[in-house]
Amino acid sequence: MARLGTGIGWRPEIADVVEAMPGIDWVEAVSENLCPGHLPDSLLRLRERGVTVVPHGVSLGLGGADRPDAGRLAALAERAEVLGSPLVTEHIAFVRAGGALTASPSLEAGHLLPVPRTRDALDVLCANVRIAQDALPVPLAVENIAALVSWPDEELTEGQFLYELADRTGVRLLIDVANLHTNHVNLGEDPARALGELPLEAIAYVHVAGGFERDGVWHDSHAHPVPRPVLDILTDLASRVAPPGVLLERDENFPDGDELRGEVEAIRVAVEKGRASATGTGAAARTSRTGADAGSGSAADDAVRQRLGLAQAALLSALVAGSPVPEGFDRVRLGVQARALAGKRADVVGKVAPELPVILGARYRPAFLAYAQGCPMTGGYRRDALDFVAHVLRTAPGDEDPGVRRELRQWWLERSGPVPRSARPGVRLARATRRVLLRR
Repeated sequence: MARLGTGIGWRPEIADVVEAMPGIDWVEAVSENLCPGHLPDSLLRLRERGVTVVPHGVSLGLGGADRPDAGRLAALAERAEVLGSPLVTEHIAFVRAGGALTASPSLEAGHLLPVPRTRDALDVLCANVRIAQDALPVPLAVENIAALVSWPDEELTEGQFLYELADRTGVRLLIDVANLHTNHVNLGEDPARALGELPLEAIAYVHVAGGFERDGVWHDSHAHPVPRPVLDILTDLASRVAPPGVLLERDENFPDGDELRGEVEAIRVAVEKGRASATGTGAAARTSRTGADAGSGSAADDAVRQRLGLAQAALLSALVAGSPVPEGFDRVRLGVQARALAGKRADVVGKVAPELPVILGARYRPAFLAYAQGCPMTGGYRRDALDFVAHVLRTAPGDEDPGVRRELRQWWLERSGPVPRSARPGVRLARATRRVLLRR
């Protein structure tokens, strides 16, 4: 794997800062936010300077029960080719569930959800990774995710699960040390043990990010400074292997350039500290895998996919549609996850449709969270924005500001066609009466 060096996540909000930042060898950009025919000028300038750009996907759902969508794979491949990237990355997660496989409604999480560390889930993930590898023009690396909830009756540790995945597919690993810290706080998992069980030679690069703790739960926000425990895990990793690349992620609440540069420098120092104390313990740790059998596991047949699909659909329905909590899950922790998913939807829809927070003002977030409680996301965020506005127009109280209603109606018309029909009984009665009169 080529050496990447030190990088930072490229985001439009900090494009100028990233361009001016010294010592940046490469950047990572969210694949779904890029249009191959209209790349941002900032990214083009970085490429002209020889800065490597890696597309980072967030919507493929390789850990889901269904086979990867050919259109999403083609889009990821196109971005890799246009950017001249040496690899592409995605997540070990599921982001949607339901549909034909389970004969249930299709649901979107709008966020990355953990897969169960079971043999069934591993078989499906390996099969999906192989499908993705065959469709992509460059190597694929997959990332461990942060979790607020754990699945009951898991059969493998995170390190064993990742080891088998890499061993059976040859896929590279994107190790997020902030996510290891998150899982330590939320699930009680030992980051050092996870690092000790990893196939260190398979690491493509490393993510570092900040978060915050609330009521004993760590939220991987990407909106706060990198805390010392995360840097300590990075140092531990660097003591075991020289990471080909290390990258700072920041998605919200962007600080000024000096603070960002300080975080990048802290990452460099943490890596240098680890390399100075390198002991070679990683190679020894990889030989003791506590029972994981890398050679086992059959191809994921339809029965295995259906079992996984039913389990994931039940969990996602509980999180976004108010269905009963599946047996074995922590109800309190699922409530935290459900609120986090709704908040994430509100934040992203506010970015996709920035006019809506302006039109609704302080009412935007509570209105969206109320909508999210009874209206699961069934498409992408743009569809979600349209559905939200339609919901507000149909359910707004009679004393709603007429100016706000007009602006919302106009916004909806410009993007979706006819104004959504009201579901209120009085309006429905008037509509029916008008039809009867017109037939006379």
